[in-house]
Amino acid sequence: MSEQNQPTLDQRRAKHAWDAVERMAKNKKNEQEEYQRATKQLPVRILTAGLGHALAFLRAKGRNANDALLQDLADWVLNNRNSLENSKEQPKADALIQEIIKRDSAFLRVTTDEVLAYLQWLTRFAEAELKDS
Repeated sequence: MSEQNQPTLDQRRAKHAWDAVERMAKNKKNEQEEYQRATKQLPVRILTAGLGHALAFLRAKGRNANDALLQDLADWVLNNRNSLENSKEQPKADALIQEIIKRDSAFLRVTTDEVLAYLQWLTRFAEAELKDS
């Protein structure tokens, strides 16, 4: 495949986010609502408290929708952002948190920017496709 035909990073973000929302759309209505609510609230939490704290907050709530969101973020950032082919293996819900703890501040800055960019797509698709309360 030539470079001209390869999708841009933003197109790959959009596809991954779309696939994540499509997976969530198969879940129960209450989980869809929780996922949609979490995607809307997460950017503000990140900007207010930082990425690590925002992800830890989601993890502490322990709901299926929050774990699904954490997995989607980890899958994008750790497995698929730098690859043209999607990984088939879903990471654990706390995988991104563990990487933030282990890595340096440069990783945290880049990851924060990437998560916020990805959440723009994820939030819009969740609003459009998931059941609203």
